[in-house]
Amino acid sequence: MTLRKRFTLFTIFWLIFILILFNIFVYFYVIKITTDSEERVLTNKINLILENPNIQKGSSLSDPDLLKEYYNVNELIRIVLPDGKVANITGSDPVLLDLPAQFQSQHNTGMISKGGERILSMQVPLYEGHDVVAMLEINRVLNELDSYLQILVAALTVTTVGAILFAIFGTYWFTSRLTAPIQQMVSTIREIDRSGKLRKIENTNSEESPELQQLVRAFNQMVDRLDRTFEGQKHFVADASHELKTPLTVISSYTAMLKRWGRDDENVRNEAIEAIDKETSRLQSLIKSMLTLAEAEQEDWLNQEQFDVVQMLDETANMLQTTFQRPIRVKASAKVVRMYADKNKIRQLLVILLDNAIKYSKEPIDVTVLQIKNIVQIEVKDKGIGIPEADIPNLFERFFRVDGARARATGGVGLGLSIAKRIVDLHEGKIDVYSLPDVGTTITIQFRQKR
Repeated sequence: MTLRKRFTLFTIFWLIFILILFNIFVYFYVIKITTDSEERVLTNKINLILENPNIQKGSSLSDPDLLKEYYNVNELIRIVLPDGKVANITGSDPVLLDLPAQFQSQHNTGMISKGGERILSMQVPLYEGHDVVAMLEINRVLNELDSYLQILVAALTVTTVGAILFAIFGTYWFTSRLTAPIQQMVSTIREIDRSGKLRKIENTNSEESPELQQLVRAFNQMVDRLDRTFEGQKHFVADASHELKTPLTVISSYTAMLKRWGRDDENVRNEAIEAIDKETSRLQSLIKSMLTLAEAEQEDWLNQEQFDVVQMLDETANMLQTTFQRPIRVKASAKVVRMYADKNKIRQLLVILLDNAIKYSKEPIDVTVLQIKNIVQIEVKDKGIGIPEADIPNLFERFFRVDGARARATGGVGLGLSIAKRIVDLHEGKIDVYSLPDVGTTITIQFRQKR
């Protein structure tokens, strides 16, 4: 069942339920207030009759003219003696005249039904001194009231049916407008699936609810993100193909040269073997970086834990100092700076930054660790060749090199800083680069403490 049908049926059933409860309440409330009104009318009439001196004497209870002045066409007034005999009566309604006379020595009010008619009955004892000598009884047929109730029931029925019909058409119209963006979204998704081209939902109605507008905006943002991802993948494949093409071309060329002259010329053979070995190592490094970058695209790439940043930095700096024979000075604002992150990925990040600093500078490298409130800041500073200002915005793009020939000479493949940026992004951190040519480069990383 579609959302529109379910919403319409739910609204109609709920409206019917509410209307039934409301009609029942109105019906019984009207019965109550009208019955109370009729009781007050009978009470006033009885009080008026009791004020009659002839009634108070008790000797004129059988007078035929005693009750005539109080007569009403839809009423029966009678005086009943203790032995059940009727001493006086006035009335013409056959239903009321057919009521049996029963003596009551106490005041009594009640509702009885006879012949399909509702009858309001009230009995009051008549006293002579302290003795009850008779009972005054008034019975009133509520036919006029019942006719009003029938009109009320008819009116409630008509309004209920009308409300339900209006609700059906109104709900159907409203749900049509409500589900229009969803239908448009479904059509857009089907068109994307059919054509293979991403499309956004256009021409949204400004009168739609904020929730639907948010849904449309979220869908369009998702399409934009997918579009950027696909474009990034295309560029990545193109750049990777270009980067892989170079070493493969070199290897192929030297392999052909070996086939022609390598068997007889030792110098050619040694040159070819050295070149093939160099390009193979570069190819392995490139493939390893590409695989690392592909893994970094996964959201569950991190394995976070609590660790001491200062200790990890000291270990990494000592390892690189031993490997490259370059001084790396670590400074910290405290002996222990704790951080909740993926220790191995943070170590990889620092190795990438320190490796670049070692390649492009000859002076000692400074690494500073600061803890400012709930922020852990790591700063890597070198005094190397620097980076032109125009190249800084592109520094973290895949396969980007500030100087292609120079990067190739140092063995770079242009993926290290892209991996570093991805590590920072996955930790919801921030990375900034400050550099001047022939002065040096400072890279600052900030991570928010989560625990």
